[in-house]
Amino acid sequence: MKIPSAYIHIPFCQQICHYCDFTKFFYNERLADEYMEALENEIHTYIPEEKAQVRTIFVGGGTPTAVNHSQLKKLLQMIDDHFDLASCEEYTFEANPGDLDLEKVRLLKNYGVNRISLGVQVFDDEMLEKIGRVHKVKDVYTNIDRLLQVGLSNISIDLMYALPGQTVEDFEKTIDEAMQFGLPHYSSYSLQIEPKTVFYQRYKKGTLIKAPEEDEALMYELLQRKLSAAGAVQYEISNFAKPGFESKHNLTYWNNEYYYGIGAGAHGYLPGKRTINLRPLPAYVKKATSDGIPILHEEPIGIKEEMEEQMFLGLRKTEGVLTDQFYRKYGQTIVDVFGHALSTLKERSLIEENSGYIRMTPKGRMLGNEVFQEFLLDD
Repeated sequence: MKIPSAYIHIPFCQQICHYCDFTKFFYNERLADEYMEALENEIHTYIPEEKAQVRTIFVGGGTPTAVNHSQLKKLLQMIDDHFDLASCEEYTFEANPGDLDLEKVRLLKNYGVNRISLGVQVFDDEMLEKIGRVHKVKDVYTNIDRLLQVGLSNISIDLMYALPGQTVEDFEKTIDEAMQFGLPHYSSYSLQIEPKTVFYQRYKKGTLIKAPEEDEALMYELLQRKLSAAGAVQYEISNFAKPGFESKHNLTYWNNEYYYGIGAGAHGYLPGKRTINLRPLPAYVKKATSDGIPILHEEPIGIKEEMEEQMFLGLRKTEGVLTDQFYRKYGQTIVDVFGHALSTLKERSLIEENSGYIRMTPKGRMLGNEVFQEFLLDD
């Protein structure tokens, strides 16, 4: 069976952000060399012979562009060796402002990368320092100029809100500055305080105060209003795009389609199972180098789990879940399977049904986790 997408994880960073709980390690040249060898062996295990045809490739992290020039070239070449880039519609690299010198930008362009996701977070140097970022606002301008200079114009930037000490007015300034670029795609996420992060330790000690919930709600509403006014369509809870520039790779996740998960800590979804790779760097490198199968855990996915995921992933999208598609895929209607959940959520005005789609209402999007939990079936 064809797997439509591939996620490739590069765990290295020049600096560890205070909020990040992804698999990440401080960049070390020798460790990065070893990692590239292990990564190539894992890719070869999945794709041993002819190149795989995929619709999307997403190289995330960590910070994929934190590696040096020769390592970046090796990474790009191994992807080119194993994937048919001519058939790939969207090939994304994550990057941090300040990491992209002109040589790296040209490398990305020459090897077929056609989309860049920039981790900007805020347009405020003082706040960037508080959250553990090393770039400055001026680096955003410099890197976007370089990307446009070589013809990489499909750029997305990530923003964060509900940060410690951030006011609604602060976030409005960030939105306004971000919109001045007129980019085709914007993502924005509220701060989640995750275990094993600097912010979590501070929160437990009482030295970090979370933003008030009412401020978080106001920031989200402001984000929706301003981006909509600028012509960006909200197609998912946290994502906005000019028509035609929605992230095809992220839609793979939300449409509950299969994808390879390659690299330390990467999650994959293959027929009948979800996979999670080893996170510790030495363990990943050792296992991927020895047999190319660095999997920590495989979770079988049966029809029940597929239907649950079809709902709570699909409901992240603004258009929602297409009822006919659900029936074609599973031979049962959504009402047959989730009738009680639908009734409960409609009564609370958290979901609505319209033109063959079931979607969250604006109120429902504010309470997304509560909505999703209703679609967990009893064993």
